[in-house]
Amino acid sequence: MAEKQLKRYAIVGMGVRSSMYYTAITKDFKDVATLVGICDVNQTRMDVANDHLVELGGKKVPTYKDTDFDQMVREQKADVVIAITIDRFHHHYCIRAMELGCDAITEKPMTIDQDKLQLMIDAEKRTGKRVRVLFNYRYAPHHTKMRELIDSGVIGEISTVHMDWILDCPHGADFMRRWHRHKETSGGIQMHKSTHHFDLVHFWLNTDPELVYCLGDLRFYGKENAQRRGEKNLGERYHNNSDAKNDPFAFSLDSNERMKKLYLDAEHEDGYIRDRNCFADDITIEDNLSMIIKYKNRTVMTYNTYAYAPWEGYRCVFNGSKGRIEINVVESGYNPLGEPINKETNGTDGDYIQGGVENTKIVVYPMFDKPYVVDVVKGEGTHGGGDVVMLRDLLLGDQEDKFKRAAGIRDGGNAVLVGVGANKSMESGMPIKVQDLVKW
Repeated sequence: MAEKQLKRYAIVGMGVRSSMYYTAITKDFKDVATLVGICDVNQTRMDVANDHLVELGGKKVPTYKDTDFDQMVREQKADVVIAITIDRFHHHYCIRAMELGCDAITEKPMTIDQDKLQLMIDAEKRTGKRVRVLFNYRYAPHHTKMRELIDSGVIGEISTVHMDWILDCPHGADFMRRWHRHKETSGGIQMHKSTHHFDLVHFWLNTDPELVYCLGDLRFYGKENAQRRGEKNLGERYHNNSDAKNDPFAFSLDSNERMKKLYLDAEHEDGYIRDRNCFADDITIEDNLSMIIKYKNRTVMTYNTYAYAPWEGYRCVFNGSKGRIEINVVESGYNPLGEPINKETNGTDGDYIQGGVENTKIVVYPMFDKPYVVDVVKGEGTHGGGDVVMLRDLLLGDQEDKFKRAAGIRDGGNAVLVGVGANKSMESGMPIKVQDLVKW
């Protein structure tokens, strides 16, 4: 009997998020997948990943610097490239992977502006290869249930949606500590984080965004805001900072061995600092946003988010011709060192998880009947159980999904366009027709 051919994966970008993918490939799906190479600008981070692979029961794989990406793909005969770099480089590695004969998988956001999005659209057409975007929120049981309810027509034709999605202080501040703090690398939280939320609405309503209007500002983080409130710790970073000892926004990379190895011990190579002060200068993204989004099916959504809340989660309301649905979700506390306050584990390699769901409530309000609560099975693991289901769908790829949760370039692109529309609207003060920004 011929030996089963394993699909060959290469990963580019070996920050903390990469472990979810190489763990799944190495442990949970080793019968169908194999990791053949890893790539990063930083050799130290690749070495940490290789050591972790051995701890997981796997073997070390060849490492390649970013300048040797093409060499990795060719030498290791990769079938698929997973891009987990900083957001502004997603398009580069996805496009080059397709040109070298691979399919591409990218973390959200797919990219951060319309020009890069157009390059990705054109590359997919030119090469015949495909880009897949990892929207894990689609796979969480409570989000799948919302799609099922809306598809059932229980509240009829939906006319308006209102979503409040808030990040608690530890989570919101972390966007201000990392490379995400610069608009040119992340596109802002409307791109890096809110694309999750925009995509969920597109997924739930099965429609495309048409028009975006946005107001946003930096009102809490950054030195100017901190000085106005009388904050004391205004240093550039938390490491070796005596003023950070009593700062509730501070954390110590030294206190977590894995984060120390990945970032503090790797600084000498690329100068990347993981623990910048969220109250220092040089933050160019917003920490609060208010938006109006109009969709092709005539639905209108009002969307609000801010990144300094006392709890984390969201409230979303759908108003239709036959009634109303409300979903309220409280998520477990975020910790920048990867250890949420409820100390749940993911059941695989013992790493602490982020994005657990503490409480979910979905209520249907029929037009002329009594409201009722919808039962939802609580998902286990990261992002409300979405990561586990997504990885199975991603790496097995042979299961029929009636909800069509796998996200392609149009799905990823639509979420990007809402973020682009937000940025352009804030610059111009005008609503933006986002489908005019690219040619599909």
